Amino acid sequence: MKNKIYKFQRSLAKILLPILFKVLIKLKLNRRVINFLHEESYKSNSKYDFTYLLKRFLENKKIMAMDVGAQGGFNSDNFFPKKYNPFFEEILIEPIESEANKLKNKKYVINKGLWSSKTKKKLFILDNRLGSSSMYEPDKINFDLHNIKEKNYNDYKVTRSIEVECDTLSNQLTQININNLDYLKIDTQGAELEILKGLGHYRPQLIKIEAHFFSMYKNVPSWHQLINHLYELNYVLIDWKGIGSHNTRIPVETDMIFIPNFNNNKGRELIKSNVEKFISLMLIFGQLKLLQIILNRLKIKNEELEAIEDKYFY
Repeated sequence: MKNKIYKFQRSLAKILLPILFKVLIKLKLNRRVINFLHEESYKSNSKYDFTYLLKRFLENKKIMAMDVGAQGGFNSDNFFPKKYNPFFEEILIEPIESEANKLKNKKYVINKGLWSSKTKKKLFILDNRLGSSSMYEPDKINFDLHNIKEKNYNDYKVTRSIEVECDTLSNQLTQININNLDYLKIDTQGAELEILKGLGHYRPQLIKIEAHFFSMYKNVPSWHQLINHLYELNYVLIDWKGIGSHNTRIPVETDMIFIPNFNNNKGRELIKSNVEKFISLMLIFGQLKLLQIILNRLKIKNEELEAIEDKYFY
């Protein structure tokens, strides 16, 4: 009986959705509704609370997490539910001293920039929009693609620049005696590739990167160079989420999620080297169906995980 009801609901949706779509077009609301539904579907697995599972898998161990560009604090963009923040040991990288000082209550705060080598770099500060400060200078040629109105151009004006001491990611982790990194997040307005080149021997179980398809900064490496570099490190892209407004049919910026390449032995071995951390991160990021597939391929049985439905696909 349940299957019959389900089939009826699907048939009804197929009839009603085209009619609703035509109404939304007339009312000029179609994109707003689609964007809303997409955002809600992306967050659909946030309705779960996996705290009890995380406690079981992690057994009081913390997920070692580096947040590069930590202005506002760890997980300040609420990319995953804040209820999971306590499961992380945060290493916060913030080159702007005034912003780093706001994070001083945390155990690991590094007031430096990261780069592919030990060097000094100029950081262009946008005081009217501090989070958009970058090692690359803004270029308004692509402001129209980002749907930035001319009246707001001053928000993206460089108000000052500072010289920043930079080091590699691996050097900084070694200096604070961190041997393993589980989660890496880089949001640095174009410097992501240069930072990844300093990864050294560290291989996180999950990497979240901001990538620009149409950068609003001068001379930022192309997005495909960033992805190719991660693929060369044996990571695969499993998800992306558009950032901000745009006048293109694809997002001009995205947050991308990478995990070890589970399709080859090297990637599978990396996952199995700390499978509890991998499972925990996939649960936190709502990647339920893919987690089930990977565990099945690795012949790791867990009936409780197998029974969880991925609401994203509803």
